[in-house]
Amino acid sequence: MKKRMEGKVVIVTGAGSVGDGWGNGKAAAVLYAREGAHVLAVDLNENAARDTQQIISDEGGICHSVVGDVTEVKDIETIVSTCLDKFGRIDVLHNNVGIAQVGGCVETSIDSWNRIININQTSIFLMSKYILPHMERQNGGSIVNIASIAGLRWLGFPYVGYSASKAAVMSITKDIAMQYASKGIRANCVLPGFMDTPMIREPLKSSYGGDVDTMRKKRDAQCPMQTMGDAWDVAYASLFLASDEAKYITGVDLIVDGGLTLKCV
Repeated sequence: MKKRMEGKVVIVTGAGSVGDGWGNGKAAAVLYAREGAHVLAVDLNENAARDTQQIISDEGGICHSVVGDVTEVKDIETIVSTCLDKFGRIDVLHNNVGIAQVGGCVETSIDSWNRIININQTSIFLMSKYILPHMERQNGGSIVNIASIAGLRWLGFPYVGYSASKAAVMSITKDIAMQYASKGIRANCVLPGFMDTPMIREPLKSSYGGDVDTMRKKRDAQCPMQTMGDAWDVAYASLFLASDEAKYITGVDLIVDGGLTLKCV
């Protein structure tokens, strides 16, 4: 039986994990490989990228890791050229890089605002800018951008930079989807809700009393399903949108939140 991503080449940014356990990008990279894709795992942290590569290799998959800052054009050019040299094409761009910081307009410093926007928003613009021409020459491709339900609604605490950047990701995605629809290129977003991943633990624990276990319990209780999701929930949603199973889907925001956005409070 043919695997869902067999014959596809996938670039995953933020393919490592910022701490112990499975981050969204790490899980996505491994899942793409399990489904037959050749994966270029990109991360700013060399050890994190190599760890993902090792997991894929140990499972019999194909992966090459690259260290790169996806806010820097020179690094992006290296990422693209490396992928083409190693695998010959780029079928899927999975933009996962992002950071989170709590704070409203007054509490958030200008430097922090600019950093969040640069990493969460500008990186997607730049990666897409340098990869779309290759997809266009191939007459097809798929972009999966990881946004957040924070781009849709208030989550219980001020999150101005993160929320603004993720709302922008959704808008960028729709713009790409419309411009490139006739060229066989699709662009979609995954919007995670409350996910128990390494990235959220340190930045958010202060908003829940300063303790990770307390934060987990409170966030679990806020979810209609009474538990947070995990990186694999995001990965499987991304896999669907990247695959040919979603060949007639573009410009959508796929919410993966266990029903959280259905609540009034």
